[in-house]
Amino acid sequence: MAKKSKLENSKRNDGLILKHKVKREALLAVIKDTGNAMEDKLEALRKLARIPRNASPVRHRNRCGVTGRPRGYLRKFNMSRISFRELALEGKIPGVTKSSW
Repeated sequence: MAKKSKLENSKRNDGLILKHKVKREALLAVIKDTGNAMEDKLEALRKLARIPRNASPVRHRNRCGVTGRPRGYLRKFNMSRISFRELALEGKIPGVTKSSW
């Protein structure tokens, strides 16, 4: 199980990402638009710099839904490899069977 503080930080950062998503996308659109004046782009850059760093979606860290483990994450199942193996062997994940040949 991951530390409670790491899980809480992750939840808070996810909230920040959602909170600033629309504003961030609008500012990035102004910056990328070639028709805008340079002053408008610089002002958009200044406003973008004022948004918290943790509001960037790049800073999101995928974590296991069961244990909160950040490494060995399987996107398809939203869990770590260890939790996946335990639950698959117990037969708790539908459609997953142990392969044999």
